[in-house]
Amino acid sequence: MKKQFLLIPAIALFFIALSCSRQKQAENTESMNTTKIIFLHHSTGGNIWQGNRSTLKSLYQRKILKESAVTAWFKGHNQVNGTQYQITEQAFPKKTPYGWKNYPFDYYNIWVKNAGNEPYQEEPTLEMLTKDYDVVIWKHCYPVGNIKADTGSPDINSEEKRLENYKLQYEALKTKMHEFPDTRFIVWTGAALVKSWTNEDEAKRTRQFFDWVKSEWDEPNDNIYLWDLYELETEGGLFLKEEFAMTPNNPHPNNKFSGKAARLFCQRIVDVVENKGAKTSPTGESM
Repeated sequence: MKKQFLLIPAIALFFIALSCSRQKQAENTESMNTTKIIFLHHSTGGNIWQGNRSTLKSLYQRKILKESAVTAWFKGHNQVNGTQYQITEQAFPKKTPYGWKNYPFDYYNIWVKNAGNEPYQEEPTLEMLTKDYDVVIWKHCYPVGNIKADTGSPDINSEEKRLENYKLQYEALKTKMHEFPDTRFIVWTGAALVKSWTNEDEAKRTRQFFDWVKSEWDEPNDNIYLWDLYELETEGGLFLKEEFAMTPNNPHPNNKFSGKAARLFCQRIVDVVENKGAKTSPTGESM
């Protein structure tokens, strides 16, 4: 009788241990298969992250499920395809202490000039980000398009918005990103300006810069990919189309455009991870 009483707890402990072992194994497998993605952005990125906020579906997602359009899209994709994509967003750089500036100089300043294993003015370097994320996505806000004429004396350490400086900073950033071949980077072409916020000369320089990014700076078969927001917003023109803007005087994308863009953004991310971007165009549309 005593042996029977002793046997029952032993069997129970065995099954508990077996269950814990299987759970741990499942957690380890899930962790190994998880693709972690970080999206660094400011307000334009925030609009697209949220998607079309004017719909009842979006309201339900945001208020009840606490999801954005992007996180909801990935949740659905994971459920249907058995994938483990985890995407998160972060304001970069923050308003303090660095300042609300995310132009070519600022990425160069934080990630190249002040590279290392310690944050620069509380902002993570690429050495830090690439340890935690498989995919790093970064972008510029629309003032990136207020580009002045070149001086003929380019300066990589200058904050002045000029093509000659942008190109030096982008070349340095490309070299830096190549130091992390196991990480995939997705770079947004810049958010466009509405006509009332700029002039034709600035707008032509902006198109010239992002045409250069697409045709010369971007290299095939490396770890850097583009998502072409600029082309989506301008449709071949020089300015953010009025029907895509919040108002004729507000360069933020409106709800309808943000909803469409969010879907294309998500499709581009998955294609970069799964197919090295081969099955979508840089705008995220299927080839």
